[in-house]
Amino acid sequence: MHQLLGSLPHQIFRDLANKYGPFMYLKIGQVPTIVVSSPEFAKEVMRTHDTIFASRPQTLFANIMLYGCTDMAFSPYARVQSFRPIREQELLNLMEWIASNVGLGIDLSERIQKSTHGITSRAAFGKKSKDHDEFISIMEESLTFAAGFEFTDLFPSLNFIDLISPARSKLEKLKQRAERIIENIIEEHIEKNKSPLKAGGESETHADFVDVLLKFHAKDDLGFSLTSDNVKALIWDIFTAGGETSATTIDWAMAELVRNPGIMKKAQDEIRKVFSKKGRVDEAEVTNMRYLKSIVKETLRLHSPVPLLLPRESTEKCEINGYEIPVKTRIVVNAWAMGRDPKYWTEPDSFIPERFLDSSIDFKGNNFEYIPFGAGRRICPGISFGLINVELPLAYLLYHFDWKLPNGMKHEDLDMTELLSITVRRKEHLHLIPIAYDISCVEKSQGG
Repeated sequence: MHQLLGSLPHQIFRDLANKYGPFMYLKIGQVPTIVVSSPEFAKEVMRTHDTIFASRPQTLFANIMLYGCTDMAFSPYARVQSFRPIREQELLNLMEWIASNVGLGIDLSERIQKSTHGITSRAAFGKKSKDHDEFISIMEESLTFAAGFEFTDLFPSLNFIDLISPARSKLEKLKQRAERIIENIIEEHIEKNKSPLKAGGESETHADFVDVLLKFHAKDDLGFSLTSDNVKALIWDIFTAGGETSATTIDWAMAELVRNPGIMKKAQDEIRKVFSKKGRVDEAEVTNMRYLKSIVKETLRLHSPVPLLLPRESTEKCEINGYEIPVKTRIVVNAWAMGRDPKYWTEPDSFIPERFLDSSIDFKGNNFEYIPFGAGRRICPGISFGLINVELPLAYLLYHFDWKLPNGMKHEDLDMTELLSITVRRKEHLHLIPIAYDISCVEKSQGG
């Protein structure tokens, strides 16, 4: 168990599955756990018996930071197109910053994270909160506890340990700080919507996520209502699911492109052929970039930001392929292992976007060898929001700049070691030198 807690569990589970099979029962501490590592068994859990395994186990992190698991496991992201001006402005800001550092080594990982969190913040709150940086810091610190492998999660009968756990104390303090910020944001929105200028309510076009959530607060026009804790937990979800996973995926994609310059050139050729006349990237056209989309798919196959899908828990006894599954058994689906299974993928450890060009495999959870967003009724509802927040920044980065490694470093020497948080990031930040290709629209913006 100590190996599991101190390392990269998705890799350990894959190695164990290779030895003991793709439907593996483990007792992790006191928690009966089944690790699913094949598409066949994933389909059994996530489609055939989906209703039985639709619940989430209540972990220390979820109970504290998600207000007793009242977050509904990621809110539905609607009206993706309405946030287009926000994305464009934040990405233009990023391009301006990079253009001012052409020829110099920059920490691209850090700038991507700032940009994606900026997009998420403005989509969620309508503007960047004055407490934006503090909120991001709280989120990142708390997410180190989110994997569900805390001692108190694994030994639930020893509840006295929970009360004295340093993890509980730390999370409670982080929650207090986060709650103060969230409550201020909610109060600002309530006051804004009381204003005479807002008579008749916020328009659908300009409403942010908090506005939408507050419409359902204490109302049941559609047969349900959101409590105050629901609203707070969903705001937290929007940040962790919307910003962190996008930043992680962009970082992995750029690292793979730098390691594979031929693939980067092919992507740049596709993007520049379409946008050269305009001199800028147009979001409406990005959805037609077949090779760029294949790069994103391949990145998510090799480097799923959440390699172990959020755990499920059985609500009743059932049988799968002759195995009896007791009630309250935790199910862990290893999407990372299935994405690298040689039974389903040629050269599974190689970065080959072309494998998706003429493939019908998509993100909708119908192809169980490829489920970076999950499947069934627990599939991530933020797919559209998340994808455009990856595809568009990549298009901007690849259109406006060429990229090279600093200090004469060879692309094959780039460190691709993983680091576990709530997402699996690259251990080292990506330091690159930008070389201007077409920054005319960026310069016009700076001049204006």
